[in-house]
Amino acid sequence: MKHRAAISRMGLAPKRSSQAPTDTRVHITLSHLRGFAPAARAISLLSRHPATSVLQGRHRSRIRGRGLDFEELRGYLPGDDVRSIDWKVTARARTPYVRVYTEERDRPTLIVVDQRMSMFFGTVRNTKSVTAAECAAIAAHRVVAQGDRIGGIVFGDQEIEELRPKRGQAALTRFLSAVVAGNQRLSATAPTVAPMALNDVLTAVARLARRDHLVIVLSDFDAADEATQFHLGAIAQHNDVVLGVVSDPTSTQLPEQGTVVGTDGNKQAELDIGEAMVRTGVLSVATHRIEQIKSWQTRMRLSVLPLSTAEETLPQVVRLLGGAQR
Repeated sequence: MKHRAAISRMGLAPKRSSQAPTDTRVHITLSHLRGFAPAARAISLLSRHPATSVLQGRHRSRIRGRGLDFEELRGYLPGDDVRSIDWKVTARARTPYVRVYTEERDRPTLIVVDQRMSMFFGTVRNTKSVTAAECAAIAAHRVVAQGDRIGGIVFGDQEIEELRPKRGQAALTRFLSAVVAGNQRLSATAPTVAPMALNDVLTAVARLARRDHLVIVLSDFDAADEATQFHLGAIAQHNDVVLGVVSDPTSTQLPEQGTVVGTDGNKQAELDIGEAMVRTGVLSVATHRIEQIKSWQTRMRLSVLPLSTAEETLPQVVRLLGGAQR
């Protein structure tokens, strides 16, 4: 009996069939993330995007040479392959012109998934941690389907797991399993600890994705600062970077009156949001963060996808990437 009790406490005992199913709005499961595989075909992470996509014109490898995707005509330069000369245009212009093509390269993808306690929050549909996990799964399925390598970094307040990009279903399963493990560790009764710094995670990203990667960061960007901008800028110099900014409606709107109770796990505070100064102070924190991240989009070579916990994740991703949901 003692041995059986010990196994049960360790979580090794088989689960009883009478156990209530997991609420995937709070905690996700591996089968739930696998279920996004067919729908992920509705999006594209390749170079050709619809005009409505936030990635339109991005993620394109400019290789001068013979390829499948015609890009432009330009004047001949010393060193150009003579086979690329367009002789008809050259005859009309009486000066050499070459045809420039864009070729697709194998592009590893690194998906960074924030599963810190700041993400374990939601007031409408999902928690932020679930929205980030579902978006990560949709992107991962698409990456594998198009034949590219998939890897990632999943981090919580104390744990971080790094997966170097590899090709195939086994790599996809390892990544999704890491996301599930990180998500399942989140609990309202978890002890209060200092959260892992996002800048430390970005240092790991720079080590794994030195160049020619697609880097997708899914987070609420809690505690992002000027150093975060520096790290992202350095990564974006040699990689394509997409920021999935996950937010809850309470970051931009609060009830007109009433009280809000907040806690750090040890101390509790009650705020009267009916007072103008209190409302302004609470909302300004989130508003400043969102505006700061939007400014990065114009300063650096990256894209920003605003993701909300108030909607289903898949329709948001399809809409943002300009696809048509199937």
